[in-house]
Amino acid sequence: MIELTNRQARQFLLLKHGLLGEYQFAGKEGVLDFVRQVGCIQYDPIDVCGKNAELVLQSRIKGFTKNMLDELLYKDRYLIDYPDKNLAIIPLEDWPYFERYRQAARQHAKRYPGMEELTEQVRVHIHNHGALSSDDLQLDGNFSWQSAIHWSSGNNTSRSVLEQMYSTGELIIHHKKGTRKYYDIAEKYIPPNLLNAPEPLMAELDHHKWRVLRRIGAVGLLWNRASDAWLNIWGLKAVQRNEVFRQLLDEARIVAIAVEQLKDTLYCRAEDLPLIEAVLQNPNPKFRCELIAPLDNLIWDRKLISELFGFDYTWEIYTPAIKRKFGYYVLPLLYGESLIGRAEIIAERKTGTLVVKNIWYENGIQPTKQLRTAMNHCFQRFAFFNGCGTISEVEI
Repeated sequence: MIELTNRQARQFLLLKHGLLGEYQFAGKEGVLDFVRQVGCIQYDPIDVCGKNAELVLQSRIKGFTKNMLDELLYKDRYLIDYPDKNLAIIPLEDWPYFERYRQAARQHAKRYPGMEELTEQVRVHIHNHGALSSDDLQLDGNFSWQSAIHWSSGNNTSRSVLEQMYSTGELIIHHKKGTRKYYDIAEKYIPPNLLNAPEPLMAELDHHKWRVLRRIGAVGLLWNRASDAWLNIWGLKAVQRNEVFRQLLDEARIVAIAVEQLKDTLYCRAEDLPLIEAVLQNPNPKFRCELIAPLDNLIWDRKLISELFGFDYTWEIYTPAIKRKFGYYVLPLLYGESLIGRAEIIAERKTGTLVVKNIWYENGIQPTKQLRTAMNHCFQRFAFFNGCGTISEVEI
């Protein structure tokens, strides 16, 4: 077992995410490298100052623009929209590892006698007209369902059938316009060796080991306990998780980490040990100031972040306004090795203005000249990322 101070654990996490010191990722190649490193980034369609996946990337990728992600998804097709930790973006090469979920969706579809006739109507429409959204299609019948993967739909038959065909892998998301998804036939875009690949890990235990190892890599450090970081891994209960951790330790694919004043043992991937060595050799890395996405991989386990950083974060977007402590869309604010506060920021695209509506500092944080300078640089980059030429901000 490796012993780390709290500060060293925080430095390791931030270094793992490319959030400490010089930028480790740059341009489109950097986007692809980062997504492959973490396995998936969560997608959320709400766009107040950038969508969640874009916000994750802007904090890590030097020179990131929203167009880079769009091209990797819908032009180059190195990335693909696919359920992982809920709605997500994954590397295309990981497609075969989710075959068991698509197979479950195919079995699920057999419960609906009219499904095949409806899916054939979709195939014909796409063949004749190309990629479509649910608004482009009026299917006969009154059909509602709940997806075998995780989507649910109301009484919109067209949307329900498109989502079912997406969950079986017959359709992929061809592109998006705002929040609207356009679908096309998967075999047009996914190479046959991936599209038709058999499930690589047939045994459920082997599949769980792959996914747990991937989630540990997505966060950097995790513990063997209930966590939002395990969301949407089917069948992974405490008993299964304990066995997964036991085998990964026996196989030396993960390493146990004891952090001062933490009751629970943390674990990192064995291939990340050089990063721990880097932390031990360079205890004073260069500071950066970054805005962190609300569904960022770094903060998937909010209890872990609370224990390591002393920072409690709740995304209050679904909290009734009267009960919100901060605001509708508030981003954690990282400075150096600490989460020093949070900011409510709105991109007013009609006027090209980035509005820094509110900043709340954590207790004990003093907005020194050095901190204010770093935050100004952060907001300037954030304005450029959002296509805003001017910044309107509160006193920082």
